Amino acid sequence: MLTFAGIVGGLILLVAGGDLLVRGACSLSLRLGVSPLLIGLTVIGFGTSTPELVTSLLAASLDLPGIAIGNIVGSNICNILLILGVSAIIYPLVISRAAFFRDGAALVIVTLLCVVVLLTGYLERFWGAVFVLLLLAYIVLSYLKEKRSSPEGGCGQEVSAQDQISQMSILKASLFTVGGIALTIAGAKFLVDAAAGLAVEAGISEALVGVTIVAIGTSLPELVTSVIAALKRQTDLALGNVIGSNIYNVLGILGITALVQPITVPDEIAGSDVWVMLGATLLLIGFSVWGWKLSRLKGGVLLGCYGGYLGYLVVPLL
Repeated sequence: MLTFAGIVGGLILLVAGGDLLVRGACSLSLRLGVSPLLIGLTVIGFGTSTPELVTSLLAASLDLPGIAIGNIVGSNICNILLILGVSAIIYPLVISRAAFFRDGAALVIVTLLCVVVLLTGYLERFWGAVFVLLLLAYIVLSYLKEKRSSPEGGCGQEVSAQDQISQMSILKASLFTVGGIALTIAGAKFLVDAAAGLAVEAGISEALVGVTIVAIGTSLPELVTSVIAALKRQTDLALGNVIGSNIYNVLGILGITALVQPITVPDEIAGSDVWVMLGATLLLIGFSVWGWKLSRLKGGVLLGCYGGYLGYLVVPLL
């Protein structure tokens, strides 16, 4: 019972903390005169990925590689199959060819690089540095390209309540930011401890817990954002949120985690989950260029694939 309460409590704190962090940091940046586009590429991107970052860093420091890496790999699988599947069922996602050629290509390259590195069996600081440098390059190139074509983009597109957010005082925005960080760290602590306890109590691997419960939990901010975007017919935001999050998860979260604490890759993740992540990515690319639209049928297929993936993981335990 305590383990279950820890998982639920941790997830609630992660979602609440991530929301406060994004709102506070976005408002603070606007108050300080930072470009809304740059905020969208940095503050929003990192903000929604904060649960994954804190969870993976904490798990790595506690020598729980299954949770540290499984959280990232599982989140990327969840983002594509579950979140995009649900979003497309709610409202078909029309895809911008220009944006998809840039970000979709980046996603495929990043995913392939992630698979190659994880198959080495050890995530060392060298690869962490490479990932972080690639992320910085991606942010700079995206900023320069989008600035030329849409100087008013960025935070205003990611946060529908930008006008209200920008009216926050610097003190309130600072409190939101600090409070969001504190809640996120506390939530990650509860979640990692409870997840590790669940693995021990149930006699299952921490990697399985990482790619399922922890991954779904840390992906809740992306789920909420994409579902709301789909309900509001902002289909470009729903898709961009997932693609951007997956790129950040690999280059930013995995990169920073490796820089702080090099970790060994669990065999079960290298043997199956990384291939599911790659397959999900290629399926997304194929569905996207096929008609340049994620229809409800395609969303159903994505959701069905996620159900099959969970069944593949859970059925052997029954």
